[in-house]
Amino acid sequence: MTIRVLLVDDQPLLRTGFRLILEAESDITVVGQAGDGKDALDQTRALLPDVVLMDIRMPGIDGIEATRRIVREGAAGPHVPKVLVLTTFDLDEYIVEALRAGASGFLLKDVPPDELVQAIRVVAAGDAIVAPSVTRRLLDRFAAKLPPAHEQATPARLERLTERELEVLRLIARGMSNAEIAAKLVVSETTVKTHVGNVLTKLGLRDRVQAVVLAYETGLITPGALP
Repeated sequence: MTIRVLLVDDQPLLRTGFRLILEAESDITVVGQAGDGKDALDQTRALLPDVVLMDIRMPGIDGIEATRRIVREGAAGPHVPKVLVLTTFDLDEYIVEALRAGASGFLLKDVPPDELVQAIRVVAAGDAIVAPSVTRRLLDRFAAKLPPAHEQATPARLERLTERELEVLRLIARGMSNAEIAAKLVVSETTVKTHVGNVLTKLGLRDRVQAVVLAYETGLITPGALP
């Protein structure tokens, strides 16, 4: 099945570069381009893309608000587009808000072409993509805002998890894939998938991206815990 992608960025040169990369793939087609959030909303409604590749900072409606509206409208209808946000290191403060808005993942704008293509396939399949380098930078940037671990009570939501599920959540928050978690815990990937599913279900989370945000916000994972 061909993955239909809408490119959203206020820089035409970047959109052209992304289009050339994506259209070289037999299973991906670029159905449209938008230069701001309003145009992104209009084209999403008209073209029904599977994945919206979304810039954050744009004139008018920015990428965060556009993401929020796309996800909200998708949840109310039969077609639910996935939003993959692009960012740069100096825009880290917007990433958590983008994820709260419903984005299925985020990448850096200098991502290698093959990783961009793979990320689109992952998101289109219903999974989420978390860039470990950006996760580390986010935690480092906001570490001063987190209370010391000894001052934090375990949030009631996390008390629903078993010790192994908490461990899996910590590894998810590091940006590790199921295969990497399986190798770390010396268990099968199928077992890891079961644990991940239990974590998401018990915590009422949509995907592993939301799990990263929750682990960050509750202080379950801290910068010193990252490799």
